[in-house]
Amino acid sequence: MDVGEDTLQKALRINLDPRWYGTIAEIGAGQEVARWFFRAGGAAGTIAKTMSAYDMAVSDAVYGRSDRYVSLGRLQAMLEHEYTLNVERLSEARGDDTCFFAFADTVVARSYRGGNECHGWMGVRFQAHPEDEPNEIVIHVRMLDDDAAQQQEALGIIGVNLLHAAFFERAEPDEVVASLLDKLNTGRIEVDMIKFSGIEFRSVDNRLMALQLVHLGLSGVAMFGPDREVLQPSEALRKRSVLVERGSFRPPTHVNIDMLECAKRAFVKDPAVDPKKVLALTELTMSNLLAGGSKLDRRDFLARADLLSATGSTVLISNFADYHRLAAYLQARTTERIGMVMGLPSLEVLFDEKTHAHLPGGLLESWGRLLKNNLKLFVYPKLDLASGDVVTVEDVEVGEQLQPLFDYLSGRGSFVHLADFNPDYLKILSRDVLKRIAAHDETWQDMVPAEVAELICKKSFFGYKRDGV
Repeated sequence: MDVGEDTLQKALRINLDPRWYGTIAEIGAGQEVARWFFRAGGAAGTIAKTMSAYDMAVSDAVYGRSDRYVSLGRLQAMLEHEYTLNVERLSEARGDDTCFFAFADTVVARSYRGGNECHGWMGVRFQAHPEDEPNEIVIHVRMLDDDAAQQQEALGIIGVNLLHAAFFERAEPDEVVASLLDKLNTGRIEVDMIKFSGIEFRSVDNRLMALQLVHLGLSGVAMFGPDREVLQPSEALRKRSVLVERGSFRPPTHVNIDMLECAKRAFVKDPAVDPKKVLALTELTMSNLLAGGSKLDRRDFLARADLLSATGSTVLISNFADYHRLAAYLQARTTERIGMVMGLPSLEVLFDEKTHAHLPGGLLESWGRLLKNNLKLFVYPKLDLASGDVVTVEDVEVGEQLQPLFDYLSGRGSFVHLADFNPDYLKILSRDVLKRIAAHDETWQDMVPAEVAELICKKSFFGYKRDGV
C-alpha cells in the first residue's frame, strides 16, 4: 500500500477488515480519530465503543485518579481499562476470530486564550492474532499548528496512521515510524518518542526507533536512559538543570568521562543549581552519526549507545549541528540552568567565522543565541602535542579581530575552566583507541573505562578480535 494513501482510505481498509474490533477513547481534543472511521463507512465492523471524558471527575471515575491528565501514566490507564473491558465482554462471543484493540489519546490542544503547550500521548494496544497476548505502540506528539481546529485535524490523521501501521505494517517497524506523518508534515506535528512492546515486537530495539524519528525529521531529538529505555525528552528535562557533553563517543574514553565529571563538580557550585536535580547528558548528533553520508550504520550506533549506557549515561540524539540550536531546544523545556561541556578544540572551532557562515548574523548571531539565559560553557583543557604544554581556556588566543569578543565573554563568566582535570587523560584520543583496536594493541584498554573495555571485548565492537579468533 502506498505510503501516501489517503487517510479516509486507511480508515475504510480497517473498517472492512473483519479481524479488528475494539475501542477508541480520547480525552482533550474531541473524537478526532474516531471521526475518520465513522466518515469512512462500515465503522460498525470495527468500533465496539468510542469514549470521551473531558471532565476530570468523570475521567478519574473511569480510569482512576491522576496528578497529570496529559501523561504516559494516564494513557496507560486508558489502554489497560479499555482493552481489558473488550476482552472480558467480547471474548466469549467473538474471541476465536477477532483481534481486539484499544486506541487511546490524551491531549491538550491550543486553548481559547492560547499560549499553552500543545502536546499529547497516543497509543494502541492490540492483538496481532485472535487470543494472542497484546502488543503496544505508544507515541508522544507535539502539535505545531497555530489553530486549534488544525491541531485537532492533525491528531485525527496521525491516529489513523498509527492504527493502520499497527495492523498492517507492524512486521516492518521502520515503516510504522515512516508512515506516522502520512498526509502531514513536520511543520504540523512532531513525534519525539515512540515505544514498541509485546511479543510481535520482541526483536525491536526502541533506541533504533528513537534514532529513526530523528533521522526522518519527525523530531529534532530523541533520548534514552542508562537502562536503554526510551524517554520522552520534555518529561525528562522538565524542572531539571541540564549539563550536556557533545561527542562522537567512538568509543567513550577516560577523557570523555572526566570532562563530564569535572563539569558536574563545577556546575553544582552555582547557587541556582540543585545538585539533586542535575541531568547530565551525552549527546550524539545526526551529522556525527552519518559522518558525511546519508546512510546510518546501525551497528555502529548501537555500539556507541551500549557503551554509553555501560558508563551510566543518559543519551541524547539530536539533529542540531549548531550548538545554539541545541541550547534553544533545552531552554524551551526547562527553566533551570543549562551548561555545555566541551574540549578546548571545540571552543576554538566556535571562534572560526566559517563555522557560522550560514547565519545572517554570522559568528555574532551564533554566540548571542548560544549564551542566552546565562548558559555557560565548561571547557576542558588540551595538550599541545608539539610542546607538551597544557593549554587551558585562560590561554586561548583567537586572532586579533575576535580576541576582544573572546575576552568580553570570558570576563562575563561564560567560559568555565575545568581545573581539576586528570592530566594523564589529556593525551587520549578516540581515534587512537580505534587504531590500537585494529592493530591488536591491547594498550587501548588502558584508555577507556573498565566497563567500556569489557563490553568492546565481549561484543567485538569496532572490529575487535581476540587473539587467535
